[in-house]
Amino acid sequence: HPLPVHPIPPRNELTFHCQLAHGSPTKDIKDFANVKELYGRIAEAFGLNPDVIIFCTLNTHKLDMTRLLGGQIGLEDFIFAHIKGTPKTVSIIKQEISLGLTITDNGAGSAFIKRIKEESTASKNPSISVGDMIESIDGQSLVGSKHYEVARMLKEFPRYAKFTMQLIEPMKAFMIAPRSKSRPVSQILEENPGSVDEGRSLRLKEDGVVIVQRNLSSWILKATERVDDLLESFMGIRDNELARVMIDLAKDKETVDDFAMAIDSGSLAEFRFPNEFIINVWKIIESTQAGRTSSKNY
Repeated sequence: HPLPVHPIPPRNELTFHCQLAHGSPTKDIKDFANVKELYGRIAEAFGLNPDVIIFCTLNTHKLDMTRLLGGQIGLEDFIFAHIKGTPKTVSIIKQEISLGLTITDNGAGSAFIKRIKEESTASKNPSISVGDMIESIDGQSLVGSKHYEVARMLKEFPRYAKFTMQLIEPMKAFMIAPRSKSRPVSQILEENPGSVDEGRSLRLKEDGVVIVQRNLSSWILKATERVDDLLESFMGIRDNELARVMIDLAKDKETVDDFAMAIDSGSLAEFRFPNEFIINVWKIIESTQAGRTSSKNY
């Protein structure tokens, strides 16, 4: 059954609290319809350029990649913005076929490292860290690039190739100023997780449409996680919202061919998903969806 969609209040009535993750006063953020507008409002509130925001986390100021802000925000979520800190240049020799990096992006022009595989080439370089923004590779600017474009570029380097990445790590606490004497909101939230309303959330869609909906059913959550794992396995990226879009696209399709055609003829065509990947996504959705009156066909 489709999730109930609630009428959305006027944009200027939806207000979220925000801090800079390295320490700042709390500001109220409102009047946005997508992630890029949200970053603009955060930057405006703190007197920053929007380009300095690498990513945001929800309900924690820590570099917790499981709490990244994506296309959905709980109506009581507290936002922490992680901004650019120290730049660094890293030289790498690709000792293995895969570097071991999982890339994601913030939806506003910055790609960054979400995960580093243990015992991989990247894990053996102490200068590479989770959260680092990838600004350029061999002098080619990647500002404005999507995560899959960055991942594809890294993947296309042959084994034993040497290249240079210009990275920017997120600003760490107290690099500019300490937090206020009061306890950080993140500490309060972590001590009282029940204080965050998990009933409804704000979904920010790429087309600028904003909807308030009840939290996702269990099968959608499970399917989203599995499709996201598949994206990492096939493409070296993680993108929870992309996984959701694929699941939404599959809901009214009767066959895997219909699903593949919808992907190849729409906005997802630029990802150039291989057939094996599309078939696996279809299988995941079918195996996790509950309450379907008729089975789908391969």
